Amino acid sequence: MFGFVGVLIILGALLLFSAVKILPEYQRGVVLTLGRYTGTKGPGLVLLVPFVQRMIRVDLRVTVMDVPPQDVISRDNVSVRVNAVVYFRVVEPDKSVLQVENFLQATSQLAQTRLRSVLGQHELDEILSQRDSINHTLQTILDEATDPWGIKVANVEIKDVDLNETMVRAIARQAEAERERRAKVIHAEGELQAAEKLRDAAELLSQQPQALQLRYLQTLADMSNNGKSSTVVFPLPLDLIRPLLEALPAKPGPAPER
Repeated sequence: MFGFVGVLIILGALLLFSAVKILPEYQRGVVLTLGRYTGTKGPGLVLLVPFVQRMIRVDLRVTVMDVPPQDVISRDNVSVRVNAVVYFRVVEPDKSVLQVENFLQATSQLAQTRLRSVLGQHELDEILSQRDSINHTLQTILDEATDPWGIKVANVEIKDVDLNETMVRAIARQAEAERERRAKVIHAEGELQAAEKLRDAAELLSQQPQALQLRYLQTLADMSNNGKSSTVVFPLPLDLIRPLLEALPAKPGPAPER
């Protein structure tokens, strides 16, 4: 008699253990009664009917998924290798269980295919310089595609863009040529500004001859302060020697032929 009661007690304990479930705050339980969906339970204590009801746990926390590196050909026919990371979470546990077999694998495969298709529509310069815009486009596309599965894609970030050595050298040469172009433009702009200032200075000095004489004296003072130079160049104004040149007799030309 005691053995039969003991067996009943053990069976009752096992049934109670299988009927009582505890769900943490970040989980929900999708309950199936005889194979049919009958509701979502949790968090906390959940009671199930043994052998009749079955519960599938679903985590509601944000999941970080690393997208494997993908070989992509950009719109300008450049081969690159890109990987990304996707942040998403389950917002409707019933859809994540009933509408898709494995939402983690499905989201991963969808992220890989969308990453290749979206990057293939952009040129290499856009992929390197417009990551924020591409990330937003990927996030919108993935969010719309996973909405029937009860998944919310919060963010998509492109991590690395790997190029082959040939393309890296080509980009380096392009950057060097761009720097040289900017240097030449800046130098030309400096020459233009200097010419404009010299023109303005010449116009100003031409209005007052005394200013030109003062400038001559300033040049002599600057040369005299240089102790390393032993040569003195004295700019002689032409106004001082013009009367002497005019007083000289004209040089006789060749005699006319007869």
